[in-house]
Amino acid sequence: MNKRKKTAGFVFGGLTILVLLAFAFPFFWMLLASFKTQAQIMATDQLLFFTPTADNYASVFKEYDFLKYIWNSLVVALGSTLFALLLGLPAAYAIARHGLHKLGLIILVARIIPGITFLIPWFILFSQVNLVDTYTALILSHMLVGLPFIIWIMISFFEALPTEIEEAGLIDGCTRHQVFLRVILPISGPGIITSSLLSFIFSWNNFMFSIILAGDKTKPLPVAVFNFMSYSEINWGALMAAACIITLPVLIIALLAQRYVVSGLAAGAVKG
Repeated sequence: MNKRKKTAGFVFGGLTILVLLAFAFPFFWMLLASFKTQAQIMATDQLLFFTPTADNYASVFKEYDFLKYIWNSLVVALGSTLFALLLGLPAAYAIARHGLHKLGLIILVARIIPGITFLIPWFILFSQVNLVDTYTALILSHMLVGLPFIIWIMISFFEALPTEIEEAGLIDGCTRHQVFLRVILPISGPGIITSSLLSFIFSWNNFMFSIILAGDKTKPLPVAVFNFMSYSEINWGALMAAACIITLPVLIIALLAQRYVVSGLAAGAVKG
């Protein structure tokens, strides 16, 4: 029996390593390519061993004004996440505590419908009110996915909280709003962090909405990578450096908040 368990553990460990390598290799190759020249990237004999250069990163910031695109992505991602939290947390709490299943179904349908379905109506609407190429248009469009996402994660999380906690707050003299703000939200930290992080990542990486609704003033990072592609060639080194820059903030946030993400998803799965 012990031998069988050891064998199963060895096989499982080996398969896990293979899966991790398969997923990690593109990021590893991207990181290496960001420190290579165009000739080194194309040379098969310099895949792993080469003389690194930081010119690609210097080019990204000096020639392509990447700080502007970073700022645009940051404003849109933070704005859409914060507004989605302001609307989504009370909505999720109301649905969880008052059994508003029809409203929950409507939100689920909005989450299931492909976002591209809304692009043409959005473009026409925002064009009529002169909101194309504004942060407002991008934040509202990103909230279409971020808001239902936050609501559905937090519904399960709020349902898992015992009602006795709220009753204790009411006995102490709190109103319903005070119970929600002072009691429920503080103990819902892992769920809030989880939902807001996933919403932020979606907005940060979103390309489809931004390619239509953004312009020169509000162009975010995923759209800005087109600057490295021309009709005649692709600047692979600068493109890989830009991809690393786009990935780094999300990776750092995910690593710092991974403990809260795991606990939040686990708590939300109790009754979800």
